[in-house]
Amino acid sequence: MTTSRASVPPLQPDPEYLKAFAQIMARIEHALGPKRPAKPVIVCVAGGAAMHFYTGARFSNDIDARIFARVMLDPRDLQVAYRGEDGHARLLYFDTQYNDSFALLHANAYDDARPISVEGVDPRRLEVRLLTPLDLGVSKLARFSEQDQDDIRALARAGLIDAVALRRRAGAALPDYVGNLDRIKTLIGVACRLIATAHKT
Repeated sequence: MTTSRASVPPLQPDPEYLKAFAQIMARIEHALGPKRPAKPVIVCVAGGAAMHFYTGARFSNDIDARIFARVMLDPRDLQVAYRGEDGHARLLYFDTQYNDSFALLHANAYDDARPISVEGVDPRRLEVRLLTPLDLGVSKLARFSEQDQDDIRALARAGLIDAVALRRRAGAALPDYVGNLDRIKTLIGVACRLIATAHKT
């Protein structure tokens, strides 16, 4: 797998996971129809799937992603069974109900997302992107579940985010946030402390 950008961290997904992911993306491309669109349709991956690509840590059964086009998708076609390198049987599926409306995201998060090459997918038709590690970390703040906190720590331990950059990016995203601002400002501070602690371990 390659990317179109230089000086970016290597991706480290489980090879079998990657095959299943590629099958699902190929099916989404097929759903676009036979005609090549005037410009590539963008699908931007967030959540646990993006976490796995960046860190190789934790397996997420679902792919949280935003597609920047109206595409008729049958959820039954967007699930693939596979066996991971650890020998465990797994199921990967595309979450057609994913909604990023209540997340904290910078206005440029999707424009800044990292394009990746996916085997079997024509990037002239479907451009697959991952949220950057920094925007992925910011996206974890609104819900801030135990899993979200673990993800922020994992990104920090991998050297993919730091507290100063997270605070700056999250602060710049606040004007577009639809939730409780006092709460999210508090959580930004908590996340920065998590990152600082993770960097020491």
